Amino acid sequence: MFMKVDSSSDERLFAQLAASIRADAAAGRLRPGDRLPSARDVAESLGVNVHTVLHAYQELRDEGLIELRRGRGAVVTEAAAPLAALHADIEALVAKAKALGLSPETLAACVRETAHDSC
Repeated sequence: MFMKVDSSSDERLFAQLAASIRADAAAGRLRPGDRLPSARDVAESLGVNVHTVLHAYQELRDEGLIELRRGRGAVVTEAAAPLAALHADIEALVAKAKALGLSPETLAACVRETAHDSC
């Protein structure tokens, strides 16, 4: 598992970290039952504050993607399986958007708007 953040980005570090973990789940690199590294280990390897990592983990917990278990740390839940099932569809959508000349930001906005209208 490769977590990354870009300190020069306008996106908050915890959001970048959570997105990186979601992407690993969507790509099938994280499976239900997998344990994430401790917040302390992630913070040290990325050079960020441990509270930044905990914030990302809490966001993922609130989404149901991970469980935070005392003594076992962060564990990926069954919610990761549907993300992996969508991976090929997402790749196809991204490829089509690129072919049409849409920016990643425009594509993301379209997906967000469509998701909100459908709920």
